[in-house]
Amino acid sequence: MSSVLTDLCRYPIVQAPMAGGTSRPELAAAVSEAGGLGFLAAGYKTADGMYNEIKRLRTLTGRPFGVNLFMPQPDLADPSAVDVYRHQLAGEGAWYETPLGDPDAGGGDDGYEAKLAVLLEDPVPAVSFAFGCPSRDTLDALANVGTYTVVTVTTPEEAQAAQWAGADAVCAQGVEAGGHQSTHRDDPLNDGTGIGLLSLVAQVRETVEMPIVAAGGLMRGSQIAAVLAAGAQAAQLGTAFLVCPESGANPLHKQALTNPLFAGTALTRAFSGRPARGLINRFMREHGPYAPAAYPQIHYLTAGLRKAAATSGDAQGMALWAGQGHRMAREVPAGRLVGLLVEELDAARAALNAGGTR
Repeated sequence: MSSVLTDLCRYPIVQAPMAGGTSRPELAAAVSEAGGLGFLAAGYKTADGMYNEIKRLRTLTGRPFGVNLFMPQPDLADPSAVDVYRHQLAGEGAWYETPLGDPDAGGGDDGYEAKLAVLLEDPVPAVSFAFGCPSRDTLDALANVGTYTVVTVTTPEEAQAAQWAGADAVCAQGVEAGGHQSTHRDDPLNDGTGIGLLSLVAQVRETVEMPIVAAGGLMRGSQIAAVLAAGAQAAQLGTAFLVCPESGANPLHKQALTNPLFAGTALTRAFSGRPARGLINRFMREHGPYAPAAYPQIHYLTAGLRKAAATSGDAQGMALWAGQGHRMAREVPAGRLVGLLVEELDAARAALNAGGTR
């Protein structure tokens, strides 16, 4: 790892920031205490909500941790397309006996400026960004208060933009990753043409000169060894930590990851309007082909439906975000999982070294 990443975590293992309550302080603290780098997810939270989670996390660990921010999104949505989708979801509203949400409820920027102000006034060790790249002024301001910055990228071009803007590192997110694809610009053509993780790491390594954190479907230490060998300095895992007891994910979501009923994953706009990988369920099959490119409008439109489905115990109506390696999930405490990953990583490296000496 680079010297700064080494200061942040003993092992090259980063717990992905998973919005919606999954990456709560207890999970981030357990990962950081075990030698990895835990992350909070500020997406969908208010600035006060983010601050309170940071405060809580600091009572649980004195180790470094990170906070993830969603970049403000340009309003590219077609209102007529959103309205058509609203009518299509009317049956879901009747089924779950809940009204559809207001697609304009979020205002578009997710409270970005207010959250940034909190992080500049009360700095945290690391801040990562999704859905875009901050300005040089923003990254310089964070650097001036001692914060390590990471920009999530899905192409070599996005990595180059992050380097030009002054980020300390990039998180290269392969198409295998669960949850939202962190493309810097979303459009209707961007529905599953992403780059596989190992290819992306190699391409980013040839494009920029900065540390790379690799993310996308990683579930075992041997896979971490592979991305490190490809040129990454650390690996970021989300789905692997989602089933841990410290995770705030809904129990139905945790159970679905290894339930044979949910055999695979796909990218869909059905729940949020932006491509995101989740377990294929009824809602995705029925509405995915018709969902418009309209984030965060579709997210707010379907929020009540998703909550009602969870309340009623119906996983077929929930957004079950998951990476392609979801069937390899292990329901163990987060600290123990870090230990298992390190053991597997060491074993993979030892086997590679042994093979090279023959």
